Amino acid sequence: MSRLRAADAAMRAGRDAGPEYSEALARGLDVIAAFNAGDRALSLSDLARAVDLPRATVRRAVLTLVHLGYVVGDGRLFRLTPRVLRLATAYLTSNAISMLLQPACDRIMRRAGESCTAAVLEGPDVVMVARALPAQLVPAGAGIGFRLPAYCSALGRVLLSGLPVPDLEAYLAKTPLLAVTDHTATDPAAVRRAVQAASADGFCFVDQEAEHGFRSIAVPLRRFDGTLVAALNIGARIERADAGAMLGQHLPVLQEEAAALTGYLV
Repeated sequence: MSRLRAADAAMRAGRDAGPEYSEALARGLDVIAAFNAGDRALSLSDLARAVDLPRATVRRAVLTLVHLGYVVGDGRLFRLTPRVLRLATAYLTSNAISMLLQPACDRIMRRAGESCTAAVLEGPDVVMVARALPAQLVPAGAGIGFRLPAYCSALGRVLLSGLPVPDLEAYLAKTPLLAVTDHTATDPAAVRRAVQAASADGFCFVDQEAEHGFRSIAVPLRRFDGTLVAALNIGARIERADAGAMLGQHLPVLQEEAAALTGYLV
C-alpha cells in the first residue's frame, strides 16, 4: 500500500512536467500495479483505496483496461489477464542486460547448485530481471518481476552502494525500514554501514534479513566504464549453506561471472 501511494504521489508531482504529462496513463499503470499475490482479485473500492484515488476515477481506468484486454471482471471483482505480460516482455526483450543475464544465471545455478538471481534497482526495491532455480528446489512464487526491499537484501545493498551519497541519504530518509524478519536491520545507520561495506568489499552477504531461513550473497555488475547497472546473487536455505560456504564457495563463482560480463554490459 505505501509503495502505491508513493507512486501516486510521484504521479501527482508529474503534473509539473507540463501539458504532455498523461495523468490517465499514470493512473492506469497504478491500477495494474495494485494487483499482487495477496490481492489477485480486487473490487473498485479496493483499487480506489490502493491507489488513493476517487472510485469514479478508478472505475474509468479499470473499464479502459478491461476494454484493452489487460483486466477482466465478473461484475464486482477484477483480475489481471495474461495480456499484462506483454508489458514485461517488452522490457525483457528490448533490454540487453536481461538477455545477457539469464544465461549467466543459468551457468551460475549449474555450478553452485543453488538459485541465482539478477536484479536492478527500481524505486525503493530491487526487481528481478533474470533467475535460475535448481530442478530439485520448488519455486516459492519469486520469479522475474518479483520485488524485494533494497535495504535488507544483498542484491539491494549492492545496488544502493552505487548511488551517490545524497541519493543514498534521500533513500534512507524516505524509505520505511520495516522488520521483514527478526534479523532485519531497521536502523538507518546500520543500513548505511552495510551499504558502505558492500561498496568497499565489492560484495554483500545477508543472513536471514530479507527472508526467514534464507542466506544470500551478491556482487555488482558493472559495464566497461565502471558504472553499476545490476547485481547478481546466489541464495540458499540455511540448512544447505553456512556463511563459510557462501563466502568461500559461492562468492568466487559470482565474482568470476561478473568479471566475464563486464565487457558485454552497456
